[in-house]
Amino acid sequence: MTTATLRLVGPTAFERMLQHLARTLSRHVERRIAHRARRREITLDLLREQQTRRHDPSAVDHALAQLGLPRR
Repeated sequence: MTTATLRLVGPTAFERMLQHLARTLSRHVERRIAHRARRREITLDLLREQQTRRHDPSAVDHALAQLGLPRR
């Protein structure tokens, strides 16, 4: 009777395989979430930089001059 009980206590080979698959899948999902968070931070930093960048008024004059239009 004890050997039958011992077999029921431990996971079967299929259950061990499922546990391994679940751990592997969890690690993969966690890495994807972390990667997406890093990309989001980089994108937000770039967006903030673009929004705070000051435009050079002389650059507008230069661009107008290149087009042959009168300066402001």
